[in-house]
Amino acid sequence: MDKYRLRQYMDASPDAKLKDLVMQLLYDEILSLRIAPGSRLNVNQIASSLGISRTPVVEAVAALAEGGFVVSRPGQPGSFVLELSMTDMIDLYHVRGALESTAAALCAYRADDRVLRELSLLAEAFKESVENRDIRGMKDTDMPFHRLIIDSCGNPYVVQSYEQILPKLTMYQSSMLEFIARQDDSANPWMASVKYNHVSVVSAIRMRMPELARQSMAEHVGASLNFTSLSGDGSDPFRVLKR
Repeated sequence: MDKYRLRQYMDASPDAKLKDLVMQLLYDEILSLRIAPGSRLNVNQIASSLGISRTPVVEAVAALAEGGFVVSRPGQPGSFVLELSMTDMIDLYHVRGALESTAAALCAYRADDRVLRELSLLAEAFKESVENRDIRGMKDTDMPFHRLIIDSCGNPYVVQSYEQILPKLTMYQSSMLEFIARQDDSANPWMASVKYNHVSVVSAIRMRMPELARQSMAEHVGASLNFTSLSGDGSDPFRVLKR
């Protein structure tokens, strides 16, 4: 992370405030794993590397903390990127599976033609992105696919519950996509399942089969979890990131 990358962000959004550009830069660094989970964010070091004052960096880190991506630790100064671990991911994905499976089943009842079209486009684009190891394409289609199902389910309590887990879920999903980009199809037996799961979920919703949609989404969440667990060569893949 340096001032040249910040300049790219400034050129892309010339009217944006500096603190917002720094926040987006840090956010992208965190989700791409270039800043490892659990890392301390050194405000002075970041400001120096970007060639700016501390103030916009402090404000950017505060915004990330408000969004749940950065936390403080008792007895330790500074701010830290949210810690990730395989054990924590398992706990989170049990909740995620329950929420998204319910949402998929409800969408089989309630999704209109517009939602079905958007889901189909996102599912196909995600599959192609996985095949091409296009990390940007995967990130542009993965969470939007899941979010559209949540937002279209018609149950406000499912939506509210999902919002609570979204920051950490976004980090785990982004991590999984980074793992996908680093492996070939033969390296992980769950690759094929992850690649086609979105299409399977959409097919069940389109056929108006709620229980099949529920099952398809549960299998997808499970496949994502299994894929990630096998991405660390026998170790916790998130611990490997911090070495």
